[in-house]
Amino acid sequence: MQARWEHFEHQADIGIRGFGTTPAEAFEQAALAMTAVVTDPREVRPEQEVVLRCAAANLELLLVDWLNAVLCEMGARRMLFGRFEVDLAGTRLTGRAWGEPVDPARHRPAAEVKGASYAALRVARGPDGLWVAQCIVDV
Repeated sequence: MQARWEHFEHQADIGIRGFGTTPAEAFEQAALAMTAVVTDPREVRPEQEVVLRCAAANLELLLVDWLNAVLCEMGARRMLFGRFEVDLAGTRLTGRAWGEPVDPARHRPAAEVKGASYAALRVARGPDGLWVAQCIVDV
């Protein structure tokens, strides 16, 4: 199995889910799933690198903090990110995101993600051996 991401249905918002062979890889894929709510991440050029750091009491809370840190940087810098790298040391995360300024004509933003929530929050190893990192994002 390869690392991947997907969306899942939720009444009013959108569920995002990242899969990976490690929790860090699942976090990377969850961030890509969040980007894909806005635009196709493959269309985002890796022109600029941004370093993000966060820490939390457990991996589930860390996922929400990570995704919200990514959203904060997207909003503050008016950028989209299409590539992520996460390093986990327990419940401390150092991440890197690569992206470019939003180009509405090229990126055609479909929605604005307002924040990652605690709804449907889960970080765990599945029966297939892959880690899953998921939550609902507010749009």
